[in-house]
Amino acid sequence: MSEIHIEEHSSPIKTWQQLVVVAVASFLVPVLLLVAIVQLTTGGLKLGAGSSEEAVANRLQPVGTAIIGQVPASANAAPASAPSVPAAASTAKARPGDQVYQQVCAMCHAAGLMSAPKLGDKAAWQPRIAQGVPTLYQHAENGIRTMPARGGNASLSDAEVKAAVDYMVGKAK
Repeated sequence: MSEIHIEEHSSPIKTWQQLVVVAVASFLVPVLLLVAIVQLTTGGLKLGAGSSEEAVANRLQPVGTAIIGQVPASANAAPASAPSVPAAASTAKARPGDQVYQQVCAMCHAAGLMSAPKLGDKAAWQPRIAQGVPTLYQHAENGIRTMPARGGNASLSDAEVKAAVDYMVGKAK
């Protein structure tokens, strides 16, 4: 019979001190490599300059503001202050009802969106007209159910809202 000779496997780590060095290096080397890569790609962190609360607040300021509706001429001169929409609406000439309807009301009332009665739909408008035109004015000015106040355009004057209601009621009679 032939003899089977089994050699013991040897390891480069012979002592416990070598084992500790290898274990520490296996964690430290990847971490140091990642830190070096981050430093190279970002150019390092510069926390000293521009990190005050004032600098942070300046960086977080909004880019601009959104104004829905008509913008008064004074808004261009002083963009930091909010425009006075009711004052602008009262000084502007009231538009006729059909024009207000086309610009503001038609979005919902032409297609019947969100249960809005369609323009000229007599069956849908009769129960509303029966409540009285002053009630319709109040609903148009203050909003009701899914309809926002003034049809979503806060710059409409009372006269323009009433003219639009009169226009729609006239088409439903």
